[in-house]
Amino acid sequence: MASKEEVLEVLKTIFDPEIPVNIVDLGLIYGLEIDSNNDVTIHMTLTSVGCPLHLTIQRDIEEKIKTISGVNEVRLDLVWDPPWTPARMSPEAKAQMGFVEIPPEQQVQS
Repeated sequence: MASKEEVLEVLKTIFDPEIPVNIVDLGLIYGLEIDSNNDVTIHMTLTSVGCPLHLTIQRDIEEKIKTISGVNEVRLDLVWDPPWTPARMSPEAKAQMGFVEIPPEQQVQS
């Protein structure tokens, strides 16, 4: 039976074609389940509703997850709530993208 850890490792090899960060660190994966039939359901979002390459990302996910030993079916549950924001990115992804977090005590108050 496939494990969630295996699925996440494979998902980390998939990138949004427009952003050089994998979809896990980008914060697009909201959750995943593996049922008793070894069917994998992935709850995810995209960076925008109109993402022009969503079919490419979905195809990559389905193809790569099916390469995991024992995986039967792959289902993608595309969700929009909560909406994706850069705050969902991992610290590594933020650093890679050049996002700098300013501590509250250093923020300019208006």
